[in-house]
Amino acid sequence: MIEYFEEGRVYEVVLVTRNNAATIGVSREGGVLTFRLFGGRSSEEIKKHPFVSVQITNDVELLVKLALNMKANLEFGEFGMWRYIRGLPGIFGRVEFRERFWKDELGGSRILECVMTPEGEIEGSLPLRPFSRADSALLEMAVHFTRLPLAIKTGNGELINKLSSKIEEYYGLHRHLGGKSELAEFMMARMRELFHGAVL
Repeated sequence: MIEYFEEGRVYEVVLVTRNNAATIGVSREGGVLTFRLFGGRSSEEIKKHPFVSVQITNDVELLVKLALNMKANLEFGEFGMWRYIRGLPGIFGRVEFRERFWKDELGGSRILECVMTPEGEIEGSLPLRPFSRADSALLEMAVHFTRLPLAIKTGNGELINKLSSKIEEYYGLHRHLGGKSELAEFMMARMRELFHGAVL
């Protein structure tokens, strides 16, 4: 299945670890998949149990829910050292990782650089769900939204303005293209609360 991942592209997938499922971006390099984790539960679990499943979905709302740490209606299965989401196609394998310091506009932090070597495939099928431009706008909106709380925490005014403008831009595009996702409304409402001192 790794042959369907084209080298040079970043793919949004679901990473399943021992007790967590999260949205991440992966890239193919030869016969392996690479990705970075900026802290969080998946990172901690991989350090202790480096066996993961990388699964594919065309359900953008699922990707956004997992990115926002929201509850998703998923059924999990297990085999050997691996856990996976039933029904979604994917790959399972072992992860090699290294920790290193990373610095960007949000500041400095320790990250986990991961290389997953596939050991087998997970059977599944995707629903006939055509991908729309509204879906793309929703996903981009979520990418910027997940960075906003840290920007506010670090007090980076320029970045806060940049991210909030992007969130509003992609929200408008999502609506303009016919999108009616409740997740888009949720993110807009949370952004307003965050600016008024509410905890995200």
